Amino acid sequence: MRRFALFALLAGLVPFAASAPASAQATRTWVSGVGDDVNPCSRTAPCKTFAGAISKTAAGGEINCLDPGGFGAVSPNKSMTISCEMGTAGVLTNAGNGINFNGGATDYLFLKGLDFEGLAKTGTSSSVAGVSFNSGQLLHIEDCVIRDFLTAGVLIKSSTANATFVVTRTTLFNNGNGAVGGGISIQPTVTVEGTIDRVVANRNSFGIVANGGTGGSYNIAVRDSVLNGNTQAGFLASSGAAVTSAMLTRVVAMNNGNGIQATGSPSIRVGSSEITGNTFGIQGTVFSYGTNQLDGNGTNNALTPLPAPALK
Repeated sequence: MRRFALFALLAGLVPFAASAPASAQATRTWVSGVGDDVNPCSRTAPCKTFAGAISKTAAGGEINCLDPGGFGAVSPNKSMTISCEMGTAGVLTNAGNGINFNGGATDYLFLKGLDFEGLAKTGTSSSVAGVSFNSGQLLHIEDCVIRDFLTAGVLIKSSTANATFVVTRTTLFNNGNGAVGGGISIQPTVTVEGTIDRVVANRNSFGIVANGGTGGSYNIAVRDSVLNGNTQAGFLASSGAAVTSAMLTRVVAMNNGNGIQATGSPSIRVGSSEITGNTFGIQGTVFSYGTNQLDGNGTNNALTPLPAPALK
């Protein structure tokens, strides 16, 4: 009877064992320069690449780095954080995008402490963008370095209505291709809003370019940032059929082709900023709150006065 009861108990457990998942997704996974993608991406058995870790990370989860390494390109399609502050967390790509975000309508991607290298500006690859925001609700980038991409360091083109983005404490170097693209390139097909804060955009085609001719609209704020040595313009905003708006506060635009440039009739408002050393300080209609320093350019041109903002 005891043998029969034991056999019945084991037989009853078999269906449950067969239906259990081989490996559940974790809320936190790990990568290491000496890891292996066959691992479960745990703290003690890390993966080798972001692509290897992403399938083992639950939606809303986080990938962290145990040590410095080159962790490769990845295409998240769910809410996720990739945060690496243990030395260099490299994303090197020879083609396509470094990180290609294709999120759902409510998904976010949070990136911190990554070093992107596209190699495109050396002529050894066809890499497009360091980070391409294709769809999703929110992209947040902080403490990153993004350089040498053909189209843009950060490409904002989310097809999700009312998408938002934040880029903070990030350096964008040597991105764009001649007269196209730049450090941050905003190409909305819907309405997007974004904040660019404490960013250095150096030696790109455009430091920051916002294109309103792609069918969407944008409202962006740039503050406490340096736009230096960009061949076309430090900041360019263009308008299409939709309302486009940009506010720049405490921005240094120096040694660019054009310091700040408006094409068409976007609403660009500038306050407490320094515009100097450019071939042309201002191009197009750029509105000023009267607190800027515009001097020392090849041709300064003029800012258009606006009433000082009300203090509350």
